[in-house]
Amino acid sequence: MDLKDRIEALSERKAFEPGDRVLFEEFKTALREGRIRAAERDASGEWRTNAWVKKGILAGFRMGEMEEMSTPSESFRFFDKETYPLRPMSLADKVRIVPGGSTIRDGSYVAPGVVCMPPMYVNVGAYVDEGTMIDSHALVGSCAQIGKRVHLSAAAQIGGVLEPVGAMPVIIEDDVLVGGNTGVYEGTIVRERAVLASGVILTRSTPVFDIVNGEIIKGGDERPLEIPANAVVVQGSRRITTGFGNENGLSLYAPIIVKYRDERTDASTRLEDYLR
Repeated sequence: MDLKDRIEALSERKAFEPGDRVLFEEFKTALREGRIRAAERDASGEWRTNAWVKKGILAGFRMGEMEEMSTPSESFRFFDKETYPLRPMSLADKVRIVPGGSTIRDGSYVAPGVVCMPPMYVNVGAYVDEGTMIDSHALVGSCAQIGKRVHLSAAAQIGGVLEPVGAMPVIIEDDVLVGGNTGVYEGTIVRERAVLASGVILTRSTPVFDIVNGEIIKGGDERPLEIPANAVVVQGSRRITTGFGNENGLSLYAPIIVKYRDERTDASTRLEDYLR
């Protein structure tokens, strides 16, 4: 059987056998090397969830035992499942990790050329492609898929989606700029070269108002929210027009596409290349 079939069988077991740990380590190594992913883009540009990969990750949590993972300091202690220690790394990985408290969990893929500014965190199942910068206090959640040359600015939060196993993880495609204090959560795909301004919050249930094309972009129960390629999204608000909200002049948060990326936008984002 191939790895997929063996992991499917492993995930169904109520009790694990002695040889299962060997299979799990093979699976985790494939994740670490980027040979398998929690989600993949097909030739038509559509993203598909690999539920079996998520099942394998969850099996690892069930299989693991709590273990102390502390540093020598008695006041800086860690206790976690021994199946998911820190990702083994060396200079040969060609990942720049600036000193200062960053953590990359095993079972994640971090490509050559990635820059990690302290402190940041990459969780299990995540895929971070070449040339991406993960800035200070940024989070790449479990199974999130981050493209090439993405900038996750300071305190950006890319949510993790492990369960249900069929749920689409957060997708950030190539050359996207994610502003500081921005949050992108379950059921969201940000297409290539989009710009999310500081403080934008996106989830599957968030309507996005495209004032350029005069339309409202929405996700659904089975459909992710998709931010179009090259869109520039900023924080906005919309007035409540009925009842108590209207009487008191209240508004709701509303992300707005104010333009689509052009040469001027490119010039304002190009400065980050000097930090790499």
